[in-house]
Amino acid sequence: MQFALLIYERPHDFARREDPAEETTYTGAWQAWHKALVEAGVFVGGSPLQEPDTGTTVRLKDSKRLVQDGPYANTKEQLGGFTILELPSLDAALEWAARCPAASYGAVEVRPISVEVHQRVTGEYPNR
Repeated sequence: MQFALLIYERPHDFARREDPAEETTYTGAWQAWHKALVEAGVFVGGSPLQEPDTGTTVRLKDSKRLVQDGPYANTKEQLGGFTILELPSLDAALEWAARCPAASYGAVEVRPISVEVHQRVTGEYPNR
């Protein structure tokens, strides 16, 4: 079963990514977590995202495209990245989420990936 770990960070956490003084504490923690995921054979994919102000939100209203610069949600924490893991259970996903560096200063949402909806949308069905 695949799980998405949605990683939320505060604005100053995004700034830490670029700060050379944070190389050991911030980047080192992320490198160690990533290495553990890969060595455990559970890492499927994922990536950090650029800062929220680089995002653009698109909506349709009355068949017209509405575009808004920056993040849609006006919250203290913004989506900072995601990781997809292949794991046997939600409990296993929660274990890995608790080990994510952002769990100590932000938040990590764990959500199962919907294989059924993916199959309906793409028409990709295994063993057909």
